[in-house]
Amino acid sequence: MPSLITPDLLNKSSKILFIAHLALGDFTYLQNFFQAFALKYPQLQVDLWVDEVRRTDDASRWENLSKYSLYDWVENCPCFHKIYKKTFSPVLYQESILEAQQESYPIVVSLATLRPHRYAVLARTIAGPGFVVGMQEQTWFMRWLHRSSYHKLDASIRVEAVDRDNPRHISAVYANWFDQLAGIKLAPAERFPFVTVPEKWDVAAAIRLEKWSVTAPIGQLIFINPFAKTKKRCWPLERVISLIQTMQQHDDFRDGRFIVNAAPSDLAEARAMLEAARLERTELFCAEENFFQLPAMLKKCDLIISVETAVMHLANAVHVPVIALMRQKNPEWVPIDTDNSRVIFASGKREWVSAITVAQVMKEIE
Repeated sequence: MPSLITPDLLNKSSKILFIAHLALGDFTYLQNFFQAFALKYPQLQVDLWVDEVRRTDDASRWENLSKYSLYDWVENCPCFHKIYKKTFSPVLYQESILEAQQESYPIVVSLATLRPHRYAVLARTIAGPGFVVGMQEQTWFMRWLHRSSYHKLDASIRVEAVDRDNPRHISAVYANWFDQLAGIKLAPAERFPFVTVPEKWDVAAAIRLEKWSVTAPIGQLIFINPFAKTKKRCWPLERVISLIQTMQQHDDFRDGRFIVNAAPSDLAEARAMLEAARLERTELFCAEENFFQLPAMLKKCDLIISVETAVMHLANAVHVPVIALMRQKNPEWVPIDTDNSRVIFASGKREWVSAITVAQVMKEIE
């Protein structure tokens, strides 16, 4: 099947802009495809627009949004030339559009699946007479409802519905997108995530462990991440405390050390609860300065236990065994490395991650 963007257009163009509303989990797998695209078309300047879906007029939120940890990662990725990341306020969003229009992109591609009709309009606004590719909604009615927006596209990426009974992994979904776009083909083994941690942050992780007196392979080092952006994907801190107490009674983990991860917004609550529990050999961790603090610390661990968020995918990227706690809603997002990953699903289709018990986790550990 012919590519949506012809080889002739790709070869004669000097630059291309990708638009996406990226989360860390998305980029964990998309990075491979962006890299493969840049290698196949080395003459193309590959630019990236990271759209902030939380864009707001509330100035009190701008500082936090501007420090989104994903930016640290994409800026360290050598395949990107220019990154638009000031899209968190309406004013900066409009300024970014003007800046992008001045680049006169011959090709603009929207990979946005959330409200794709709006991104079709954005892509055309930026591209002007350029070639625009984007997503469309799956149902005929929604495509008809937003037909005026989708008419702005020169080509559309076919988006297939996820079969919940036999889902493709999210990396296979992305593989299909890039195959349609430009004939980029990655075998399953080539889709495994990776993260290149700058030496600065590896050293910082080692210094922090030394400060915690974790200087020798005594017992095991276990990293537990109970937090996600939504409550449906979080695991209660009370359950984390109970798990650590239970593991500390287990012969294999009597001398183990535990690291509990928290986002900056959850740090105060986590600190208070852990201090009240008076857990031994347990430290609280937060990547407050830079994204790479997180994978640098994950690399040092022997086991990672995480809810369904980027941490469980980064565990595969740094080749550390992971136990993933997930809902049944998004089975396409399971960790890709099945040899080093164990997944515990909440039993009910509508149950939250909080329904998973300590006993279920211990069963996978023992």
